[in-house]
Parts: sequence; C-alpha cells; structure tokens
Amino acid sequence: MKRAAIVTGGSSGIGLAIARMLLEEGHGVTLAARRPEKLAQAAAQLAASGGQVEPVAVNMAAEAAVAEVVRAHRARFGRLDVLVNNAGVGVGASVAEIETRRLDMQLAVNLRAIVLFYRECADLLRAAAAEHRNALVVNTSSISGKSGEPWLSVYSATKAGVIGFTEAMNKELGPEGIKSCALCPAWVDTPMTDFVKGSVPAEGMIRSEDVAEAVRMLLRLSPACVIPEIVFQLPGGATGALPGEIPSGS
Repeated sequence: MKRAAIVTGGSSGIGLAIARMLLEEGHGVTLAARRPEKLAQAAAQLAASGGQVEPVAVNMAAEAAVAEVVRAHRARFGRLDVLVNNAGVGVGASVAEIETRRLDMQLAVNLRAIVLFYRECADLLRAAAAEHRNALVVNTSSISGKSGEPWLSVYSATKAGVIGFTEAMNKELGPEGIKSCALCPAWVDTPMTDFVKGSVPAEGMIRSEDVAEAVRMLLRLSPACVIPEIVFQLPGGATGALPGEIPSGS
C-alpha cells in the first residue's frame, strides 16, 4: 500500500464521500464511526469497489477510542499519509438550557478528539512527510465556526476551536511537511441535516461530494502550497442556521 488514510465519522455523509474519494486515489482507508452496523455497511460498500478498508467502531468521545483507531490503522497499513478528523456532533439549546453532558459530548467529539488524533498520529504523519513532504490533515469545522450561531453556541465554539487548532498545527507542523486544512461548510445534504430539511430543501444544500472534491484538490497540491481553510457557502452566502438538535456525524 503506497498511501493510507484515517477517516473518522466515515459511515455516512461527508466522511463516507471523502473515504470513497481516497480509495479512488489509491489510499487504503481506516474507517472509524460510532455505530457498528452502519459502519459495517459503509465499509462493505467501499470494499466492494476493490479498495482496502479497515472499519473500527468506536465512540470518538473516549480517549481510548482514539488510540484504538490509530492502533488498528497502524497494524493494517503501517503508514499514514492523510488524517481526516470528520466525526462531529451538535445539540442546539439556548444558553440557559445547556445540559452539561451534552456540552461535554460536543467538546469531546468535535474538538478534544482532534487534538488527541494529532498526538497519536504525529509519528506516522512525520514519517510520511519525511518521505514526500505532503502529509495532510483535514479537520471538519463548520461555517458556524466562522460566525457563531444562536442556539448552536457550543457547537459554534467547538468548530471555531477547530479552525484555531488547525492554524496552530500549520505553524507547528507545516515546516516538517505536514499540512492542515479546516473545512467550513454551510448546510450539507447528509443525514446530519435531516432535521432541518423542512426549512432548507435538500436540493439547495451543498453535496458531500463537493467537499470530497475539495479534499481531492488538496491531495494534488505541491508541497509548496498550503490551503489552511476552505469555506463552502450556499448561493448568496446564506447559512440557514436554525435552533434544534443536530444528530451525531460520528
């Protein structure tokens, strides 16, 4: 296997689209997500195309889960060229009604897990960068990380944190050949946005494949070019933000 990748939140939506693209580009893929049955279906679908896929069912909120994903990936592929931190969860609530357990869950999955994945993958990413100066980490943020949204305040804060951490990693790891990019999409037509499709039609949303194609572009850049952030807007720049619960993308 010449190249290999980890994709979290990979059983549907953006993560699945990126995993499919990475297989097309010749990467072996470790696919991590929370729900075993859904993950198994996604992995089987991807493997049917002839790609090498390693499914790992874990809850990204747990530190041990992050270590398990990296352990399984290391055992199967032995190298890491691309890390896609895509798993995410959001719960809408007014500030006076924020529940601590849901606050902690969003902080753990959306932000803490990304930090832990960088830590656990640092040696593998450095090895790839030493080889070709083009190791890549993609972190899924949100357009709400660019401009905080009411009722999605915690989600917005975690996604803003993702952007800040991505910037820091480019300054810290960029000189070694490890690039980081934060993806900041508005509404994307995935199961995660089903709750809002009565107000924002699916046909008017960004496609998961749009995001995957942006990542494909990142793969093809020269070592001399870094794109730290990509914002995906709806026509007119609308975000369509609404209060409510966003189901987990992990």
